[in-house]
Amino acid sequence: MFNVLADIAWLSVLLAFVVYFVLGALWFTLFFPRQYRFSLGRENDMPQTTAPIFIIGPAVCTLVITVATAVLIYTLPIDSYSDALLFAAIVGLGYLSANTVTIAINPNIPRPLLYGLISGTYHLVGILIVCMILVTMK
Repeated sequence: MFNVLADIAWLSVLLAFVVYFVLGALWFTLFFPRQYRFSLGRENDMPQTTAPIFIIGPAVCTLVITVATAVLIYTLPIDSYSDALLFAAIVGLGYLSANTVTIAINPNIPRPLLYGLISGTYHLVGILIVCMILVTMK
């Protein structure tokens, strides 16, 4: 395990993290803000000041996802773009998107499938980009 950590190109992890995090900011505030608010049942709410937890929390989680992905890419024989795409699809659909939908299916989210589609697709696109950056700079 420690050998893998020493082998990781940490600059690629930093770059992948920043891209993934910025994508999330754009995804939910610029690309799909109406749809996202609608999925949460907040389509008529006035915009509010964002508390730090809503920025720091996703940043920490995105960093954890990016580092875990780097560890797996360096541990598994993932050296080509095709392998990275397959890996990203498995992780993106099998873990990130599926987990997002599972979390959304609760009484507090009125449109869980729409929420899952919006947020799950963000994670799928994000992990695809992360994997491409990590393999490119490996």
